[in-house]
Amino acid sequence: MKCSPTLILSITAAGLAFVSGCVLEPNGTLAFQPLVVQIPPPVVYEPVPEPVMVPEEYVWDGYENVGYVGGQYYYLGAGNVWLVADPFRLDRFHGWERGHPDWRGHATPNDRFRRDSHGHVQPRGERKGH
Repeated sequence: MKCSPTLILSITAAGLAFVSGCVLEPNGTLAFQPLVVQIPPPVVYEPVPEPVMVPEEYVWDGYENVGYVGGQYYYLGAGNVWLVADPFRLDRFHGWERGHPDWRGHATPNDRFRRDSHGHVQPRGERKGH
């Protein structure tokens, strides 16, 4: 009798699939053990809220409104949203700041321009001391 290797492989695979999950009992009989697969719950990533970066006060440096919050300088961009000051603006502002070291004491309270960089209006916070 001639058997092709493909036929023998198919029969062997079917036999293994048939007895998978079976346990040989001490008395020599086969007992079926269902395969239990535990699927972990999905991981839910909570977005980390970005800090609100709308200055509570700002000054006009001769070119644009500039404010300071969270250790970062911001300028009032198109659409009246606060954007991080790029190096060019920052250098220009620091030049102006050298001639106006007390600018924070004369800054304008920000009651009007309350949009963050995403365009969302942020409520007015308490004005912090200088």
